[in-house]
Amino acid sequence: MLFRKSKNLVGLDIGSSAIKLVELKDVKGGGYRLVKSGLETLSPEAIVDGAIMDASLVVDTVNRLVSTANVRNQDFGTSLSGHSVIVKKISLPAMSPEELSESIRWEAEQYVPFDINDVNLDYVVLESGAGDTMDVLLVAVKKDKIGDYTSVISQAGRNPMLVDVDAFALQNAFEANYPIEAGRIVALVNVGASVTNVNILAGSNTIFWRDISFGGNQYTDAIQKQLSLSFDQAESLKKGERAGDHSVSEIFPILRSVSDDLAQELQKTFDFFLATTSTQRIDQLLLSGGSSRVVNFDTQLKERFGMPVEVMNPFRQIDISGTPVSAEWITENAPSLAVAVGLAVRHVGDEAA
Repeated sequence: MLFRKSKNLVGLDIGSSAIKLVELKDVKGGGYRLVKSGLETLSPEAIVDGAIMDASLVVDTVNRLVSTANVRNQDFGTSLSGHSVIVKKISLPAMSPEELSESIRWEAEQYVPFDINDVNLDYVVLESGAGDTMDVLLVAVKKDKIGDYTSVISQAGRNPMLVDVDAFALQNAFEANYPIEAGRIVALVNVGASVTNVNILAGSNTIFWRDISFGGNQYTDAIQKQLSLSFDQAESLKKGERAGDHSVSEIFPILRSVSDDLAQELQKTFDFFLATTSTQRIDQLLLSGGSSRVVNFDTQLKERFGMPVEVMNPFRQIDISGTPVSAEWITENAPSLAVAVGLAVRHVGDEAA
C-alpha cells in the first residue's frame, strides 16, 4: 500500500445526560482495536432538547473525560440529532454529479423547513431509479447547532474534524460489528435521554430515518412524580440501585408503563415506514443507548412486535483486550457507546454523510 490511511478520529457523543468517548485504531488486515473509552454524566440542565444551555459545564465535562481517558489524539468527530437535523430521501430527475451539485441547493429549499442560508447541506446519491430518476439522501443541519457543538470541542482544545448525524453513526457501529445480509430489514433504535433515533436498513442501505422526541428522561420523570423523589434518586432506581427506602422492585410497574408508551411511538413509526415504502416487514430490532437497558424493555418489544429484539454490542467485532478499562465496564456501558463507536470508525478527511 503506497498511502497510509488517514488516522482515526476520536468519537465524542455529546448527549443530554452523558458525554461518551471512544477512540479506535485500525488493525492490519481489517477491523479495529479499542484504544480509549470513557463516559461522564452531565447535569440535566446543561443540554435541553439538544440545545447546549451551559457551554462551560459541557466543556468542563469533555475536559474531564479527555483527561481521565488520557486521550492524546487531537482530532474529534461528533454527531447531532433532533429538531435541527432534517434527513430526507428525495427523488430527482437523473443528472450528472456536476448538475446535481449546482441544483441541490434549490431542490433542498422545497424540503427544508428552515432558511436555506441557515443550514449546512450534504447529500449522497442512493441509487438511480428507472432511467430518468435518481434517489438522493439529503441532510440539512442548522449552522448554529453545528457551531455550538464544534465550539465545545474547540474550547476543550481539540480539533472538530467531522459532524455526523446520530442515526448514521449508529449505522457505522452496526456495520463494523454485524454481518450485512442483502435484503434483510433491520431497525436500529437508539434510546437516548431525550431523543430516540430510528434508522431502518435493507442490507447496508438506509431506507428510513426518524428521530422521536421520547427517551430515558420519561422514565426518570415518571419515577420522580409517582414516588416523590429527586432527579438523582429516580436515576439511581432506574439504573437498578436502591434509593433511600425505595427498592428497584417498586418501579417495575412504572417502567413497564413508560416502556409501553415508547413502544407505542415505535409502533407509529414502523406503521408509517411500512405504509410509505414497498417493504412488507422488519426482520430484527437492535437496541442501543443508555435506556435500552431498562428492565424488560427488550422483552416488551419482542412481545409487541413479534420479532427478534436484542441489545446491540458495538464492540462485538472490536479487539478490547488491550484497553485500560475493565471488560465489565465495557459490557455495562456498551449500549451507551454505540454512537461514539460509529464516530470512531471514521477518519480525518472523511465526508460527513
